[in-house]
Amino acid sequence: MAPWGDAKLIFCFLFISCCCTVTLAEVPVDCCLDITDRTIHKSAVADFRKQYSGQGCSLDATILVTRNGFELCAPANEHWVQEVEKHVVSLKKHCKRVNYKSKRCVGVRPVKK
Repeated sequence: MAPWGDAKLIFCFLFISCCCTVTLAEVPVDCCLDITDRTIHKSAVADFRKQYSGQGCSLDATILVTRNGFELCAPANEHWVQEVEKHVVSLKKHCKRVNYKSKRCVGVRPVKK
């Protein structure tokens, strides 16, 4: 083998081992550390996502995303939070139907697939 052949082989081995190490690294999770006890009006919320304890976070919570992009942590089991979630689901359906061009759709982002 030529002198450069060994160097190329070693470089390829190092490159592959580095790629495998990066893909096996844990992804950091952004968790709610505290939950608000104040209600948030459903018209201010454009999106939400769930946080479950035992999956990298210590609290069960619903993360409400406002139309301005702020994230607020709310208790997952509260009735008002479930009403906000229903409102956001219907709002997203409406916005998809009108191609996100309605005034009601300000701050609402298309659903990721």
